[in-house]
Amino acid sequence: MREILQSASWLHVKYVGITSAFIFRISNLKRHMRTHTGEKPFSCKECEKSFNQISDLNRHMRTHTGERHFSCKYCGKCIRDEYDLKIHMRTHTGEGPFSCKYCDKCFRDVLHLNTHMRIHTEEKPFSCKECKKYFSFLSHLKIHMRTHTGEKPFTCKYCDKCYSHVSHLKTHMRTHTGEKPFSCKKCKKSFHDGSNLKSHMIIHTGEKPFSCKECDKSFSLRTWISCCSLGACTCCCMCFCHGVLDELNPSDYMETGSDERCYICKECGKSFCDKSLFRIHTRIHAEDERFSCKECEKSFNYISHLKQHMRTHTGEKPFSCKECNKSFSHASTLKTHMRIHTGEKPFSCKECKKSFSHVSHLKTHMRTHTGEKPFSCKECKKSFSRVSHLQTHMRTHTGEKPFSCKECDKSFRDVSTLKKHMRTHTGEKPFSCKECNKSFCDVSNLKSHMRTHTGEKPFSCKECNKSFCDVSNLKTHMRTHTGEKPFSCKECKKSFSRVSHLQRHMRTCKTFS
Repeated sequence: MREILQSASWLHVKYVGITSAFIFRISNLKRHMRTHTGEKPFSCKECEKSFNQISDLNRHMRTHTGERHFSCKYCGKCIRDEYDLKIHMRTHTGEGPFSCKYCDKCFRDVLHLNTHMRIHTEEKPFSCKECKKYFSFLSHLKIHMRTHTGEKPFTCKYCDKCYSHVSHLKTHMRTHTGEKPFSCKKCKKSFHDGSNLKSHMIIHTGEKPFSCKECDKSFSLRTWISCCSLGACTCCCMCFCHGVLDELNPSDYMETGSDERCYICKECGKSFCDKSLFRIHTRIHAEDERFSCKECEKSFNYISHLKQHMRTHTGEKPFSCKECNKSFSHASTLKTHMRIHTGEKPFSCKECKKSFSHVSHLKTHMRTHTGEKPFSCKECKKSFSRVSHLQTHMRTHTGEKPFSCKECDKSFRDVSTLKKHMRTHTGEKPFSCKECNKSFCDVSNLKSHMRTHTGEKPFSCKECNKSFCDVSNLKTHMRTHTGEKPFSCKECKKSFSRVSHLQRHMRTCKTFS
C-alpha cells in the first residue's frame, strides 16, 4: 500500500490511488499521515473539538480567548492568525490565486473556490431535516429553514413588514423609495423587481412557457394556470379555461403605492392580487353578462363554456379515440381517456408515491392520508371520503337495490356486492390461500381464513375478553351477553341467536307439524 523512499532527510510517500506528497521531515510525515487516517489527537478543553495539528488547535483557541496577534496594514483590522491575515490582505490587493477550471473565476482562498465549485458539480451536501430538500450552500439551507420556522428577521423601517430573506426586503423597500432599477430595452418601462421585468418581456417575445396539464393550453404567465384550474370541474376535470376577458375599469382596483395592485370586488369585498383571477371572479356577480342554456337555463361565464355544455343535450361527441374509436364530447375527456391506452400516470402522491392517470383520482386518494371525509349523510351524519361511497350508503336508508342478479333476481345496493354474489353462480374463486391452496370467492373470506394459519384473533369481546379471528364470530358471540335472538321460526315463533340453530330447529319443527 505504501512505498517509502528515504534519501538523507528527504522522504517520499506514495499512496497508490490516493496521493503523492513530498515530506521533508519525519515529524511532517506523521502529521501528513493523519490526513489519511483521520486521527485528531489535539483536543480543545473548552469545546472538545479535535484537530490533527497543534497549530490548528492554537489557532482555534483564539476563538475562545479573543486574542488577535496580527493586524492589517491597510485597514487596521486585527486577525487571529497569520494565515487568515494573508487571506484578508487579498481583499485589498485584489489577488485571487485560486481559479475555477470551469469558468476562470478567481478566489482569494481555496475554501471559497470549493464552495463555488458546487455550482458546476451540482453537489448539494446540506439537507433540510424537515422536508429532505438539498442545497449547495449552508446559507441557502439557513434561509430555507425559515419557511419551516416562520422566522422573518428582516424588517422594513417604513411599514414594519417582515421578510425571511434580505433580498426580499430590498425589493420591498423599492416600493417606498420608488426605485425601479430593471428597465425594458424594448419600451423603456421600468420595474422594481427583476421577475416583473421578466414577465413583462413576454409581451414583446410572445412566449408562452406555462402549459396547463388538463387542456394543453399555453400561457404567458404562471398565474393563468391557476386561473385555468379554477375553471376545472373537480369531478371530471373538464377544463373551462377558455374565454375572452374584458378590460377592467381603473376604478375596479386599488393602488398600493407600487406596481402591485390589489383588486377588490365591489359586490362581496373579496380581494385579488392577480388581474386575471379578479376578472373571472367578477363574472360570478355579473348575471346579465352570463350565457344561458335554452334547454335547462343553466348559465355560464363564457360562450365557449355554453357551447361545451350544449353537447350534453345534443349528444354530440366530436373527439374520437384512434385506439378504440370511443367518442367524447370534450377534448380534455379524450386526453384523460388516452391514458388508459398509454398507461401514463402523471399525478403522483407525495406520501406513498402511488401514481394516478387523473388529478381527481389523486385528490380522492389523498383523503386516505389526510383522513378527510367531506361527504356526509343527512340521515345519520356518517361521513365518507368519496361521493360514490355516500351514494351507496344512502341506499341503506332508502332501501334501493338497483343491481339485480340475472340468475336468481336477487338485488344489491352496489355493483361490487353483485360481482361477489355472481361468483356463487359461476363458482369462481379467484382468491387462493398460499398455505393450503384453498380458494375463496371473496378477499375478505381469504383474510379471515389466513388467521387460522397465523393464529391471529384481532376481534375481542369487551365483556369477557374472548378473542375471535372473524368479526362475524364476535357478533354471534356477543348475543350470549345481550340475549339477542334475531332468528325466529315462522311455525312456532321460537327465536334463536344463531341461524344454524334455527335451521336445526326447523327440521324438528316441520317433522312435528
